[in-house]
Amino acid sequence: MLEPRLRTLWLANAASAGAAVAVRAQRPLFATQRPLFDTEARRQGETVVASDLEVVTVTDRSAVLTWTTRARNRTGRLRPAPAGTEVRLAPADGRGVPRTWYVDGLRTPYHYAEIRDLEPGRAYRFEAWSDAHRATPARTWVTRRSGTPESTGVLTTLTPPPGRLLRTLALANDLHYGEPASGLFAGLFEGLRHSTDEYPDFMLQSALEDLRLPDRAADHLVVAGDLTDSGTAEQSRGVRERLDAWGELGRDYFVCRGNHDIRPPEEPDHWGAVFHERDRLVEYFVGGLRLIGLDTTRPRGAGGTLGAAQLAHLRELLRGEPDRPTVIFGHHPVTRHAAVSNPGGPGFVLDRVNAAALHALYAAAPGVFLHHSGHTHRNRLSRPDSGIGVEFLEVGAVKEYPGGYTLLRVYEGGYMVNFYKTRSEAARRWSTRTRSQYLGLHPDHALGSCLDRNHVVLRDFSGLHGRTGN
Repeated sequence: MLEPRLRTLWLANAASAGAAVAVRAQRPLFATQRPLFDTEARRQGETVVASDLEVVTVTDRSAVLTWTTRARNRTGRLRPAPAGTEVRLAPADGRGVPRTWYVDGLRTPYHYAEIRDLEPGRAYRFEAWSDAHRATPARTWVTRRSGTPESTGVLTTLTPPPGRLLRTLALANDLHYGEPASGLFAGLFEGLRHSTDEYPDFMLQSALEDLRLPDRAADHLVVAGDLTDSGTAEQSRGVRERLDAWGELGRDYFVCRGNHDIRPPEEPDHWGAVFHERDRLVEYFVGGLRLIGLDTTRPRGAGGTLGAAQLAHLRELLRGEPDRPTVIFGHHPVTRHAAVSNPGGPGFVLDRVNAAALHALYAAAPGVFLHHSGHTHRNRLSRPDSGIGVEFLEVGAVKEYPGGYTLLRVYEGGYMVNFYKTRSEAARRWSTRTRSQYLGLHPDHALGSCLDRNHVVLRDFSGLHGRTGN
C-alpha cells in the first residue's frame, strides 16, 4: 500500500500533464495572486527563503527539480516553512517569458516538481517558485559552479537511444538497514539521529514504492551492497523481508555484499545465511541481459578486494560468452579516478591489483558495458583506467541525501541513465536534513554533476528481449 502523500503526489504529477496546456495558456498563477503564506509570514515578522534548488533528473521528456522553503524570524533563525510549488518554463531558443508549466497546491517545505511533456534534445529556461519567492541553489560548488543548470537557469533534455525500450533496471546501494545514526565518519562526526531511529526502513520503503509506480516502472532492482548496518541476523532478515515484499530474489531483485554486511570472522555469517555465502560470485539472466554480482569485501576493513577463486570464476564466465551484454555490480568502486577522488582515499576502494585484473577481463569481453558500485554514497561517472568501453558508475545512497536510485533504461540502440530522489514526504524531509552532514559539505560530495546523474550511451542491444521475453 502506498503512503497517502506519495500516492497523492504521483496522481498530481500524472494529472499535471493533462492540465499543462491549460496552465501554460494562462498568466503564471502566483504572479497574479497574493500568496497566503507570504501574508502569514509577514504577520509573524518572518522572511521566507527558497533555496537548495537542484535539477536532479533530466530525461528525454521530463525533469525533476527539488528545493526547500524556510522562514527566517526576527532573530535570523530558519525553520522549515510550507509553501506552494511552481515551475515556469520556456524554450531557450525563444524570446517568450517562462510560463507556469507545473503547479502543486499541496503546501510543503520540501518541494519536488516533476515536469513532463518536454521535447527530447531541447534546451529550456526554467524558474522554480514557492509563492512569491524564487528558489536559488544552495551555496555549494556542485550547483553554483559555472555551466550548471542551476546557475544558468537552462536545462537540456536528453536525446534517447534509438529503438524500443526493452527493460528498466533500478541501480541502488547503501540501504544500511538498522543503522542508528547517519553521517558517522571515522569518529570525527557524531552523526544525525532521526526521532524514530527508523530512517533506513522508511527510506528503503519509499524507494521500493517509487519503483512500482507507472512513471518509474522498474523491471528489476540491483542492490550493490551495504544492505545492513552491521550484518546482524535481525538486520539481514529484516531487509530480506522488505525486499521480498517487492519481488523475488534472483528474478526481480539481485544483491551483493558490502563491507557493512560482514560480521567478524569468528562470528556466524548471518548475511550469508539469508542471501549469499562469502566470496561467491552470482550470475543471472534477464531477457538475454547478463547480471553478475561480485563480493568485493574483506573480512575486516572498509576497502575492497577479490579472492583468486572468484576472479577465476569471473574469467571463465566472460570467456565463455564475451559478447553477451553484461552489467557487473560490486560494492567497491574500481577505477583509479574513484580511488583518488573519494575522501577515504585509495584504501577505501578495490585494491589496485584486482582493479587492473578487472580492466583486463573487461577488455577481452566487449559485452560488458557497465560496472555499478556503491560504498562512496555519491553519484559519480568514473573514468576507466584503460581504453575500454565500460562505464564505471557510482550511485548515491538510498538511506540519506541525495536519497534515491538510478534507473538504467535499456533500448535497442543504447541506454539512458537517470538518478531520481525518492518522493515520499518522510524521505524528502530526511534527505533535506542529511544534506547538512559533514559540516554542510555533503552535497558537494554526494550529488554529483548533472552528467554523472543523467546521460545516454549508444550501443547495439538489438539482440535482447523486451519485458515480455524470457
